[in-house]
Amino acid sequence: MAISDAFHIYDTTLRDGAQQEGLNLSVHDKLTIARHLDDLGVGFIEGGWPGANPKDTEFFKLATKELKLKNATFVAFGATRRANTKAADDVLLRALAESGAPVVTLVAKSHDRHVELALKTDLQENLAMIKDSIKFLRQGGQRVFLDAEHFFDGYRANPAYALEVVRVAAEAGADVIALCDTNGGMLPDELSDVVAKVISDSSARIGIHCHNDTGCAIANSLAAVAAGASHVQGTLNGYGERTGNADLISIIANLQLKKKQEVLPAGALEEAFRIAHAVAEVTNVSPSARQPYVGVSAFAHKAGLHASAIKVDPSLYQHENPESVGNDMRMLVSEMAGRASIEIKSSQL
Repeated sequence: MAISDAFHIYDTTLRDGAQQEGLNLSVHDKLTIARHLDDLGVGFIEGGWPGANPKDTEFFKLATKELKLKNATFVAFGATRRANTKAADDVLLRALAESGAPVVTLVAKSHDRHVELALKTDLQENLAMIKDSIKFLRQGGQRVFLDAEHFFDGYRANPAYALEVVRVAAEAGADVIALCDTNGGMLPDELSDVVAKVISDSSARIGIHCHNDTGCAIANSLAAVAAGASHVQGTLNGYGERTGNADLISIIANLQLKKKQEVLPAGALEEAFRIAHAVAEVTNVSPSARQPYVGVSAFAHKAGLHASAIKVDPSLYQHENPESVGNDMRMLVSEMAGRASIEIKSSQL
């Protein structure tokens, strides 16, 4: 099954995930992880910010020569032009245009307070920065996505301006506007209401980018999809700043196994366990045993009562077949074990 452009799985492990405390990736590490992500079958791999730091600049130069992707499209990340300058004169914007990436994701302010305090410019100039930057890249033949930073906080404070950012970006030629819960403070019911309202009030294609500060990044992402978002951003294993980004593996597994929405090439989900752990080896970040679907404890059973039921039918105490994500059922032997635990464990040896 070829990946459809109607729904995007967009990975930002190499950029947003790399902002995790204690996670440091070399250029070689990034190339290795990109190949694993392509094996998983994600639609887009965000490589980093060319021009912003030497490592990402070197990575993009090597990627254009060495990275042969069979499933994913390579993406460069960067910001809109600086205030009161021409897009063509902005050094970092030109670096994006010259990156060799067919897609560019621009980050832009959608919260009025951030425009005035962080960018130190006015609201109209921010809109012009968005419009000019998108048009500049589109004229060069690149596809453009826009990350509307702090969108949900901005929408709460000034909904008219946050919506204007979406409208301007779409009219300038951005194919997707990803609404970012940058501070990670949203809850699923609140977030889905906003996503649905934005979709109803605009003609834009909407995506979602969630952080996990409330422990709701996966739930928020799924709520956005249910509300109509057709582009989901996240990181492998939930890597990211502070408490991390939405874990793409859990999002993908939930969409495919629970919602019966095929978002990966046929058979790719069965590689999830292998790829999650292979990437953890590269990042040198110990994987969580309790990570949903691909943790080593995700289908582990300790209680004797559970073992007795599993002996009859594993689905009595497992929400999915572990083989669907390449994992295994494990039977633990302890003081809680009964006869069934011993029998099942013996059969596994």
